[in-house]
Amino acid sequence: MLSRAVSKGFATSLAKTRPFIGNRHLETVDPEIFRLIQREEQRQFSEIQLIASESSASTAVIEALGSCLTSKYSEGYPKARYYGGNIVIDEVEMLAQSRALDLFGLSPDEWHVNVQPYSGSPANLAVYTGLLKPHDRLMGLDLPDGGHLTHGFRNARGAVSATGLFFESLPYHLDPATGLIDYDALEKSALNYRPKLLICGASSYPRHIDFARMRSIADKVGAILMCDMAHIAGLVAAGAHPSPFPYCDVVTSTTHKTLRGPRAGIIFCRKEFAKKIDAAVFPGLQGGPHDNAIAAMAVAFKEAKEPEFKECQFQVVKNASALGKRLVKGGVKLVSGGTDNHICLCDVKSSLGIDGARVERVLELSHISVNKNSVPGDKSAFVPGGLRLGTPLLTSRGMDEKDMEKVGDFLLEGIDIARTLKKTTGTKKLKEFKRAVDGMGGARIKEIAELGKKVVDFTSQFPIPGIDAGKFGFM
Repeated sequence: MLSRAVSKGFATSLAKTRPFIGNRHLETVDPEIFRLIQREEQRQFSEIQLIASESSASTAVIEALGSCLTSKYSEGYPKARYYGGNIVIDEVEMLAQSRALDLFGLSPDEWHVNVQPYSGSPANLAVYTGLLKPHDRLMGLDLPDGGHLTHGFRNARGAVSATGLFFESLPYHLDPATGLIDYDALEKSALNYRPKLLICGASSYPRHIDFARMRSIADKVGAILMCDMAHIAGLVAAGAHPSPFPYCDVVTSTTHKTLRGPRAGIIFCRKEFAKKIDAAVFPGLQGGPHDNAIAAMAVAFKEAKEPEFKECQFQVVKNASALGKRLVKGGVKLVSGGTDNHICLCDVKSSLGIDGARVERVLELSHISVNKNSVPGDKSAFVPGGLRLGTPLLTSRGMDEKDMEKVGDFLLEGIDIARTLKKTTGTKKLKEFKRAVDGMGGARIKEIAELGKKVVDFTSQFPIPGIDAGKFGFM
């Protein structure tokens, strides 16, 4: 390592020959981006954020992401790289792997973990690529019923993601009467279809999944059982949700949802599948890993072992339950009638006569972030009948059940405003509705402005991890 004196001399001599631009700060180099980041920080701090797939990364995670590790290239795996200079990087990746296994109580003699996937979708595709042949069969929960695009979804026009393009898929569904996965129908379909891979896990399913039943079905048809636990990973790590690991052969996840880490993906697999999956990640689908993200994952795994994290995850579940009860009291129908995890899936169309897309827009103008979401029976993903609400981020800010009742009040007020605007605009198409609302002043509409002010006054009481609220004159 260069001494401080040598380093200073190097920088001084370099400055004599040409301007040394590498050490300037963002505010100086690019004030436009700097201001946009500040605006986004203020938006996150000022809004009620109910996107179920979002949480708040800690200051330590953000510091690792912004470290010098972003400058290193390290194709390959620890102790088997295609570049030199990876002695430290190898230690970082191996530490992330060991912490990941430890977090979920997995024996390194039985389980392997790959921390290189860039995100959840590439992680899923890597599993399929490694364990299946082109046009092999898989089964996953249908997208309108709460599944994910990468679980084999196809629409009337054909494949939507690479999963449906390269592999054959047959979806399974919810029981329309209960809103729960219909395991009997799933088993019957699986016995006929004989998939090579059976996927459990979801993107917007508010209930526990019966992993033991899924294992039983997989064994009956001779399928590999994979769980995509991207949404529930933090809950599983804390013991606030049943674990898929005793039942599954492969478990994938993102690390930026309930795990509160960086935007990245991870694959756990039993040792017998390790070589094939590793080869699918690299060199099959990816190049050099994002070492800064891997370091940030390691930080998140360490933080997830702390008592505060466990307490927060149990509170996430309590908050979702409290929010759901308040919405039901206000006339909102919840798919499946409630929630076991961090998600409330609201069917506002059948219960209140308004689609999720219009409500999403009005709430956004009122400083409340939600996402429109398909519910069983929907025909369009762009104008669906539902809203997906999640409590991880608000819980990370310190909100509890009483606060969720207040949040529920805000949501019901926003839904009511959307219903009124739908009548007053007299438009049928979503595009025309948005144009009409914007033409009326958008966020300057009296009711929206009043709701927005109440929201900002409310959220300003709560800190948010990774953001200094003091710069906005709060806290």
